[in-house]
Amino acid sequence: MLAPVCAACASTPSTPAPAPAPAPAASCPSAGASVAGPAYVPHPAASISVDLPPVPRLAERPARAGEDFTVWGASSALRSRFEQASVSGARIWITGYIVRTNLADAPRCAVHPSGVATPPRCTAPVPAFWIADRPDAAIDDSVKVMGWASNFAQIHDAIRAYAHPGAAAHFDDLWGVVLPNPLPAKGAKVRVFGSYATTFRRAAAGFEHDPVMGILSYEQLDVLERAPAPATLPGMKP
Repeated sequence: MLAPVCAACASTPSTPAPAPAPAPAASCPSAGASVAGPAYVPHPAASISVDLPPVPRLAERPARAGEDFTVWGASSALRSRFEQASVSGARIWITGYIVRTNLADAPRCAVHPSGVATPPRCTAPVPAFWIADRPDAAIDDSVKVMGWASNFAQIHDAIRAYAHPGAAAHFDDLWGVVLPNPLPAKGAKVRVFGSYATTFRRAAAGFEHDPVMGILSYEQLDVLERAPAPATLPGMKP
């Protein structure tokens, strides 16, 4: 049998239990208050020593030798976007030392008088020499000079002609130039005049290109100091 329920209790809604009060927040230090931490311990300065190499002294490289360009001056201007227009395609003088010629590279089949035909399969480079600011400079620091002889047959005839004192100038009728006297030889100090550019286009086999040092197309050569030995070709006596 069920117990009787109080009518007053049944009509009164139940009251929920109160929520627990939040825990008090931890106190934060004020903006000006200091926070306790480990005590500062001073340390001595570092005693490490480093030996640095001395600052290198760069060698001065003049751009001019009197009124002429040096090899460095001409090639530096050719590579400069600000100065290139003043030398590219211009006719200029360059003073320097002959550090190499390719006369010794002439194949024997190409060494003959100019009236003799060269064999069809005989391949020979275009005669050239290189000038630099120092007599011991590397080829990479030199300017190639071309256009002073069209082939080694012309040089053969010039060697024969210039062996006699007071010889007349030898004319290369293929390129319309007079071969220099004395002929270019390693060790000579010279002034060379010609058109300076990155490309030489007169060669029959094509063209040569050097965008770094440039190529000087010969028009005139003045010898300032003679070479220790005169120029010659394989199989010829100077």
